[in-house]
Amino acid sequence: MNKNTPLNKGMHPDLKTEVAIIGAGTSGLYTAYRLVTDKKYTASEVQIFDMNNKLGGRLESVIMPGMNFWGELGGMRYLTSQEIVTTLIEGYPLTEPDPAKRTPVLNDRMTPVAFPMGDPAKLYMYLRKERFKQDAWDVAQEAGDKLITRFYLNDDDLGFSSDQLFNKIIYDVLIADPWVAENYGDKIIKGDTIYDYSFELTSRDWDDIKPKLVYNFPNTPYYRRKVNDLGFWNLIKDQVSEEGYTFLANAGGYYSNTINWNGAEAFPYMVGDFSAGTIYKTIEEGYDSIAYALANSYTDHEEATIWAENKLLTFTKEHSSSQTHKYELTFLNLESDTEWKVYANTLVLAMPRKSLELLDQNNFFFDVNENSVLNENIRSVIMAPAFKILMGFDYPWWKELGIDSGHSITDLPMRQCYYFGTDAQNDNSMLLGSYGDMVTQTFWKALSDDRILFEVRANKSASLKELHELDDVQATKMMVDELINQLRELHGPDVTIPDPYVTYFKDWTDEPFGAGYHAWKAGFSVKNVMEYMRKPDANEQIHICGEAYSDQQGWVEGAFCEAEKMLQEYFGLDRPIWLSPTYYLGW
Repeated sequence: MNKNTPLNKGMHPDLKTEVAIIGAGTSGLYTAYRLVTDKKYTASEVQIFDMNNKLGGRLESVIMPGMNFWGELGGMRYLTSQEIVTTLIEGYPLTEPDPAKRTPVLNDRMTPVAFPMGDPAKLYMYLRKERFKQDAWDVAQEAGDKLITRFYLNDDDLGFSSDQLFNKIIYDVLIADPWVAENYGDKIIKGDTIYDYSFELTSRDWDDIKPKLVYNFPNTPYYRRKVNDLGFWNLIKDQVSEEGYTFLANAGGYYSNTINWNGAEAFPYMVGDFSAGTIYKTIEEGYDSIAYALANSYTDHEEATIWAENKLLTFTKEHSSSQTHKYELTFLNLESDTEWKVYANTLVLAMPRKSLELLDQNNFFFDVNENSVLNENIRSVIMAPAFKILMGFDYPWWKELGIDSGHSITDLPMRQCYYFGTDAQNDNSMLLGSYGDMVTQTFWKALSDDRILFEVRANKSASLKELHELDDVQATKMMVDELINQLRELHGPDVTIPDPYVTYFKDWTDEPFGAGYHAWKAGFSVKNVMEYMRKPDANEQIHICGEAYSDQQGWVEGAFCEAEKMLQEYFGLDRPIWLSPTYYLGW
């Protein structure tokens, strides 16, 4: 896998191109790859610009000194049901009738591997100072008992795990709507026990349901309101009490799942991405390999260029410098602190919300007085803060507890830790020490802003020289000390947890990203906003795509689907032959 993709950090003043793609994340790279490999344009007519010095946007895979495997600071896995990302990584489906077509889609080979979720009988839950294993609910239910935790749940909700209680809420709300019950009741299934619910709804089914679903519970503040207009927190509280909501937010592992985002969008997200039975995979060479593979397939073409460390400041169509190209773009070359111009006929802003907001908001496109609808739709998504801390240890101390992979969950501010892996040659091991999101961000922010950084120490397989090369990405000493304390509280007194020898800290709220991922606000017509963002102004050749304004927020597949629909709708590209004709791309 080649991650030495050539990046041009220089300038080409008065460069002229047909399509200027702003953003070298997955949606921007996919757009360039498709336009060039489908021969819609030559590579010189499609140029990519990014203010960062790396590819992949919010994907970032790293190897820590002393280890021979990749850790993930950003997105780290995919679902096997996500067909674009799966096919790009794994090649054409082996069911393809023509053996000649069973070749990889991209030039680079990537090695798909299972993303291990561990053994629930070994992994920990630590909630309200009570420590138990993650399968404790299953064990109790099999014995005919109800696991009683330190949450004061309603009688009808006692004994449910967080996954089961989410499913119960979604089932009850769906079935309470007579239209949904009549049209989709056979796909919304209550099992043999009070805990078992399953949903056989396709993405297309969900897209039919989401705009129509009505909250049909009398004597509530939300009676007969569209679920699309309700916040998920509002709905959960109404169904299972505020204490039930607190249980779901804590035991579910992610505050971001239970923030007050669009209730209708939350339903398929919860039963599709975080329910039992979901199959996750990743890439052995690091998950950001998908970005580099796309970039390499684009840069293999003559005059293909990714202009790195070049920041778009503004763009205008009121210029006299080019009679052949509609838009004049002003970039700042960060290395030389010099502005330069590029001319293009089409712009693809492959950027999340914060990056869009950092552009010149007074130009013709963003001016709120000229285009209030765009201004409102850009803000239709919540920016979910997120950060990660990788920690390198001299040995896998968690194996003393019988844990080899997966993650433990707590209501402590660290929320989750992932046991990432161990180098078979030297026993050095990596832990994703904190999966901070939403409200916990403020807890850690005070610590991450401290000036005293964690001091790396020599390891049997990592010299101080190579460790010191990571000095600028170390978490602060206070943050590491606090995190170690929380790890010790989570795992209990039976295991000795040593100090790490190195860390790697990434805060995705930093500009230009502004968030780790995004969530739709309540009250917006998601279908209309998604379609609108792909071409906000009928009179302009300007497009917006990416994960933020997709119906698979937080996933690379969401970025791919929005880019693919944009390419088919506005660039005239045919559906790729490697993509199943029945695969649903969404609204």
